[in-house]
Amino acid sequence: MNINIKEATISQAASESMDAFLNVIVNAFKTQVGEELNSESMQKLNADQITLWGYCMLRDELMDGGFVQLIYNGYGPFFFDNPFAKAMRLWGLHDFSKLLYKAKGIYDEHKEDLTKERSDEEFMALFEQYPAFDDLDDAFVEDEEQITAAIAYYVDEHIADFVTVEQ
Repeated sequence: MNINIKEATISQAASESMDAFLNVIVNAFKTQVGEELNSESMQKLNADQITLWGYCMLRDELMDGGFVQLIYNGYGPFFFDNPFAKAMRLWGLHDFSKLLYKAKGIYDEHKEDLTKERSDEEFMALFEQYPAFDDLDDAFVEDEEQITAAIAYYVDEHIADFVTVEQ
């Protein structure tokens, strides 16, 4: 599906920040295919569009509660059972891709335990039970600005793969 966005809208967002630039693109996706990234909306998007929307979801989850929260909230299969880390590598984010593969290793080894229903107290205990995610969470938080900047640069350089810019 063609996702259309006005040049003035994208230029204004880009002048504000890289986050605003990415958000205006993802918001255009949401407006045109639905508010949620799910199997129905993904059928209307190409792989790059899905990957960008996925990154924004991943960033929000990791900044809020790290990999434990990301997995517990049901996003493990999307990020670890699909070629998301490979897409990041192909977009030039080699170190971020390696970080994702490390998280995938922990996820794969403990998937059953990380994804079972829990009380809030039991969920909070997961952070203590899986300290291996701590270093990965910290690395992402430290590098988030550079990662997001690299993704914004990639999107800008390949804008036609994401949206159709209209006058």
